[in-house]
Amino acid sequence: MPKAVLLLSGGLDSTTMLAYAIDAGFDVHAMTFRYGQRHAAEIDAARRVARHYPVRDHVVVDIDLRTFGGSALTADIDVPKDRGDADIAHGIPITYVPARNTIFLSFCLAWSEVLGASDIFIGVNALDYSGYPDCRPEYVEAYERMANLATRGGVEGTTPVHIRTPLMHRTKAEIVQLGRSLGVDYALTLSCYDPTPDGLACGHCDSCQLRRKGFAEAGVPDPTRYAAPVA
Repeated sequence: MPKAVLLLSGGLDSTTMLAYAIDAGFDVHAMTFRYGQRHAAEIDAARRVARHYPVRDHVVVDIDLRTFGGSALTADIDVPKDRGDADIAHGIPITYVPARNTIFLSFCLAWSEVLGASDIFIGVNALDYSGYPDCRPEYVEAYERMANLATRGGVEGTTPVHIRTPLMHRTKAEIVQLGRSLGVDYALTLSCYDPTPDGLACGHCDSCQLRRKGFAEAGVPDPTRYAAPVA
């Protein structure tokens, strides 16, 4: 079984990707970040998911991006709510965390070098997403090129780095359908940007709206626990 490092947030996308990687025969080492995000309940979700699946190990890395702020997820800035599809699809929202995926992938890259793993999985998506610049194919391709210039295994050719993005060109509905085919229990997951202290989803942030839309379009019941009824 080839080793792989996988970024696990505990959300819908990363959990589907985990099920996909395991089904594809990878020996998964999962990494989650406690980075000062307001939605720290996602750490609990990631732990639930990691316990549910046969991951080789699961580490939670502590960094504090509140040092820089600049995002509604790491600073005292309101999380946008009830935005329409056109607003969600336009521009880079305030929930974008500066350089987050670059930072996360760098930790994954370091761990993959130690493990002797060539494959790094990240659940980025270029279709049903909130406009983050570090979720685009161009970004992933550039990072992979850099990684192969910056690592011993990449330079020597023994463990070339491959950034795996199996969800990149799937709609949220297609991701839900994929997860269902793999037996994913989405009740374990949390996608909300502004959950309650006990882990209930707000139902109104961009992430909740994209999640709800995905389940509706996939024709799959949404098992998400919401803080209040949503239309």
